[in-house]
Amino acid sequence: MKLSNFLFSLFFFTGFLWGVQVEGSIHHHHHQHSQYQQSYKNDQKKHQIYGFKPTKLFVFGDSYADTGNNRKSVANSWKQPYGVTFPGKPSGRFSDGRVLTDYLAKFLGVKSPVPYRWMKYATNRLRYGINFAYGGTGVFNTLVPEPNMTTQIDFFQKLMADSVYTKADVQSSLFLLALAGNDYGAYLFNGGKTQDLPAFITSVVNQLVVNMRRVNELGAKKIAVTSLEPLGCLPQSTVFNSFQQCNATENIAVDFHNSLLQQAVVKLNNETMGSTFVILDLFSSFTTLLDRKGVPGSTRFETPLKPCCMGISNEYACGSMNEKGEKMYTVCNNPKSAFFWDRVHPTEAGWHAVYTTLESIHSKKKLTFH
Repeated sequence: MKLSNFLFSLFFFTGFLWGVQVEGSIHHHHHQHSQYQQSYKNDQKKHQIYGFKPTKLFVFGDSYADTGNNRKSVANSWKQPYGVTFPGKPSGRFSDGRVLTDYLAKFLGVKSPVPYRWMKYATNRLRYGINFAYGGTGVFNTLVPEPNMTTQIDFFQKLMADSVYTKADVQSSLFLLALAGNDYGAYLFNGGKTQDLPAFITSVVNQLVVNMRRVNELGAKKIAVTSLEPLGCLPQSTVFNSFQQCNATENIAVDFHNSLLQQAVVKLNNETMGSTFVILDLFSSFTTLLDRKGVPGSTRFETPLKPCCMGISNEYACGSMNEKGEKMYTVCNNPKSAFFWDRVHPTEAGWHAVYTTLESIHSKKKLTFH
């Protein structure tokens, strides 16, 4: 599969189906799974980062971090069978259950921050932070009419100006900037040339650095940014070889992005004379789990490249319905046995495994979170 074809396919990243109305209203669920509860208790004792204990989590990014900001009328994340594991119905998360944001919040010992679009309905949750991430977005404008990361940070800055959050709040919080590849899908879809891709990747990372620096200048003392996951291992790419192996060519572009990001973070930390910025290494975490088919002695993913929820053909996606209201997708028997939920997003079990592996990776790099 050519790099250009792969990037073109990225525009499916949010799993959007335009023009399909989704009925229902948002509900706040307080029940937790026992595994999650026990893990939450265990993490209470170790949620310091470099000896720093964040009291809030602020999130900017895309569908890997979004917990319900996308509009119900356009996002598959508000359709069945999304949310089937947690909270038992669609909640705006691009998974069968919890996503990266939820696990990072649990790790810190705070509740998952409320999505920005719903903040006025959950003012009691503002003390845990806010999630500004919108599925399908990037550092630049992409193929969805949702706020890019610059605008997301604008939203946060407005809340500071309105005294919803103080400088002290900002200084005692963790900021997550999550980026999973939508800029690249939009680039090729809009006619960008493959030979110019390295220059565009450079511009994406440069803009991400501008965003990180801006958040730091607003007072943030701890800023985490995700490395790009192995895009060549997403089911939308591995479907072409029956989910048997990752596309190495695609991952070369990912390596370039991550290399530039690594260099930039080193430079930023030198500028701030500390360990303000840290990379959450999704690339290493994903590849480790996919290679080992899970976490030894804990979680097993028999066919890790195959998604749990799939359209019955290429023209359909997870959550698709036809004009008669019939399901045009299939769901595996046990989402806990699958790493990927749909074409691009991990299952809750997948994200839990990523979270577990991240702890191990960062401990080895002496970038420990506790």
